Amino acid sequence: MTATIVHVDGLVKRYGSLTAIDAVSLSLGENRIYGLLGRNGAGKTTLMQLLTGQLFPDGGAIEVFGRAPAEHADVLGRLCFIAESQRYPDTFTAAHVLAAAPWYFQNWDADFAAHLVADFRLPLKRRIKKLSRGQLSAMGVIVGLASRAELTFFDEPYLGLDAVARQIFYDRLLEDYAEHPRTVVLSTHLIDEVANLLEHIVLIDQGRILLDRDADEVRGSATTIAGAASVVDAFVGDRTVIGRERLGGLASVTIDGRLDQRERVRAAELGLELAPVSLQQLIIHLTGTALTDHAGTERRDAA
Repeated sequence: MTATIVHVDGLVKRYGSLTAIDAVSLSLGENRIYGLLGRNGAGKTTLMQLLTGQLFPDGGAIEVFGRAPAEHADVLGRLCFIAESQRYPDTFTAAHVLAAAPWYFQNWDADFAAHLVADFRLPLKRRIKKLSRGQLSAMGVIVGLASRAELTFFDEPYLGLDAVARQIFYDRLLEDYAEHPRTVVLSTHLIDEVANLLEHIVLIDQGRILLDRDADEVRGSATTIAGAASVVDAFVGDRTVIGRERLGGLASVTIDGRLDQRERVRAAELGLELAPVSLQQLIIHLTGTALTDHAGTERRDAA
């Protein structure tokens, strides 16, 4: 059974009248790759800052490796947090950042970092303030991977990378994770790009957890049914609807749940079209509107 390294219970964080994290309870296990997904302003960054001791909660409890992260240096030494806008001293070069990294990360691998520098073609002698956005993103990715921290957070630092560089990041992450397992949390908007990397999905919206499931359970867990509106509605019945579009006499309805073989045969007999829902499409459905049942009753807690 996977050991729990992060446990959060009833976590709350407020900024004035805004509740950024609203009674969140969550556990993260060791040696897994998590996707922390949600819209802009959903609370992803705030949650990660709480878990890495950068913020104090206004309510609830946090345990990381059995302790409160903000109060124990030995816990912080086992963490790595790489932000989208990761900041370094302007007078530093990339070489300075890599030279300082072993002071902060007890599992730092300088040889792996050197290989990553070559992969991303990072200019080591150029000052940080002279690096392009893509080069700054590469700098963060290199530090996050080569840190080999037991718990590593990537808060979208790879958005500045082009498609080729992002693929290098995904490949190196998986390769090194296979040899050196640790817990990795990826926060990203590029959901379909990372979908196959993720082992567990955590979806947050308006400071609350909407979805907390293994990725294998989530993949293919929704189905879109299209055809004549009256036939679609009759077929859907009282299933949970997470998306609905209508054009004239035609309708396309996305339901939360898989169809068995008997239901698929029945749909074909009725002339209905069935389509799988990608992870990104599912997230859009779940965060675009509250979940509703067939009668239109709100069911936001159904996820």
